[in-house]
Amino acid sequence: MTTLALGIIGNCSVSALVDDRANIVWWCLPRPDGDPVFHSLLGTNGNDGDGEYAILIEDHSHSEQSYIENTAILRTRLVASDGSTVEIDDFCPRFLSRGRSFRPAQIVRRMRPVSGRPRVRIVLRPRFHFGTEVPQITSGSNHVRYVGEGMALRLTTDAPITYIRDETYFVLEREMTLFLGPDESLTGSPASIGREFEEETDAYWRNWSLRLALPLEWQEAVIRAAITLKLCTFEETGAIVAAVTTSIPEAFGSQRNWDYRYCWLRDAFFVVRALNALSDMQTLENYLAYIRDIIALTKGEHVQPVFGIGLEEALVERVEELPGFRGMGPVRVGNQAYEHRQHDVYGNIVLAAAQSFFDRRLLRRGSMQDFRHLEVIGDRAYMLYDQPDAGIWELRTRARVHSSSSLMCWAALDRLAKIANQLGLSPKHWRSRANEVHARICEEAWSDKAGAFVESFGGEDLDASLLLMAEVGFLDPLDPRFVATVGRIGEKLRRGNHLYRYHAPDDFGRPETAFNVCTFWYIDALGRMDRREEAREIYETMLSCRNHLGLLSEDVDPATNELWGNFPQTYSMVGIINGAVRLSRRWDKVV
Repeated sequence: MTTLALGIIGNCSVSALVDDRANIVWWCLPRPDGDPVFHSLLGTNGNDGDGEYAILIEDHSHSEQSYIENTAILRTRLVASDGSTVEIDDFCPRFLSRGRSFRPAQIVRRMRPVSGRPRVRIVLRPRFHFGTEVPQITSGSNHVRYVGEGMALRLTTDAPITYIRDETYFVLEREMTLFLGPDESLTGSPASIGREFEEETDAYWRNWSLRLALPLEWQEAVIRAAITLKLCTFEETGAIVAAVTTSIPEAFGSQRNWDYRYCWLRDAFFVVRALNALSDMQTLENYLAYIRDIIALTKGEHVQPVFGIGLEEALVERVEELPGFRGMGPVRVGNQAYEHRQHDVYGNIVLAAAQSFFDRRLLRRGSMQDFRHLEVIGDRAYMLYDQPDAGIWELRTRARVHSSSSLMCWAALDRLAKIANQLGLSPKHWRSRANEVHARICEEAWSDKAGAFVESFGGEDLDASLLLMAEVGFLDPLDPRFVATVGRIGEKLRRGNHLYRYHAPDDFGRPETAFNVCTFWYIDALGRMDRREEAREIYETMLSCRNHLGLLSEDVDPATNELWGNFPQTYSMVGIINGAVRLSRRWDKVV
């Protein structure tokens, strides 16, 4: 049972979610963290269809939906009971134009009759300020304007304007094109520009996919995951959102509803690391510019774990009045995590930047000045590695010395030693600090009672984030302590082929759903320990949990395989890539 039957379209400036009947149910403007002018994913306080952009076929029978291969163009076929069929291509334009990236805040829909005489109805009802404002509507011969306070949208089309305004069914006898975006005139006919934009966008994504260094197996899954991660980037600043939604609950009625439309430095590091494994370097280059801005902004002081995609620091959390996903509120905007102390952030910064000192493909490689700035981050890591924080799971009412935070602080110190050596400097200072922290973690985070590394210094509870010990190079994957930790985590946190984050109660009680990235970390650990067949079996289970378009959310119910949590979740899509890279057969063994 996989719900969240949604696809994502976007262009690294904006992104939208389209359900399996071609209804656009989520689109935020002017940025991915902005006002959801289409928000029916989280319900509406008005009539059914408000906050939505639908193309309906009369007497609907069923739908078929897929991406055009190796692109971010979503194609949906709506079929009526008599077999009449309409095909809709949805995309956000993206291609090079006049020497720069063209990625407007715009959705293009091209619909065409495929068979029979389909009667369709266009229902276009944007709402502003989280559904509280109904826009004023005006129209001309080929456009409709939706105007509100501080917001104006224009639909330009060759479809009948009267039928659109009146939401009237009409026979679709030819291809029609609809442009929705800024209140600007189109420079040519919708049909010709729509065709050109789709061809150019198709070519862009195919060429982007062509350059990926793929594993031999599971290529389709990896390409879709990579494109999805790319769509979660905000190219203007280099930021990467954790997901494009807010407030899809982690479990039924759990109230674990959070806004993920911001850039967590932890999640973003894992995104660029996964895309680097496929040889997509541009995302890393863009993100490193964002990181340099954060280092300059924080001036050697506290670095919060999450920022707005425009470097906003205060992501003040509030509740909006929408009913919520399937009626399960609250709908939150902002995220209190910006106030947290999460000390793993320092490791995530250095880990992301480290490659720039070694990789000759990059246009802007790490410099001595960059290293000096990173040393300030390292000083913070060393100062805070044994201090209490909210931890990777962002606990709101409890602070401990979390082992995973200490682990990432060690990673910062370790990589600084390696970078110093690469630059011809003495690594002694950073290596001695890394060794000191390593020894302390091995002493304080190990529990003889648990027979494993545990979630906090002196604690007893297990935590899936400790599976990262091998990935960041803290321990050899065959080290008996790591093997024992993986074994104990499997015993305590595994349910079927899924892993929970932890088993101890938190601010909301015990977690009810498995956390998808934890399962992928477990898969990675098994692969590193040469338990490949077991790892492959679990990986295939995770692939079977994807929705019909190959996408994953944050969480899954192990009993039903129902997807929960914000969508699409970058952590989960990263896991698809990392699992395939770790477990695939090698090209030279087959070809």
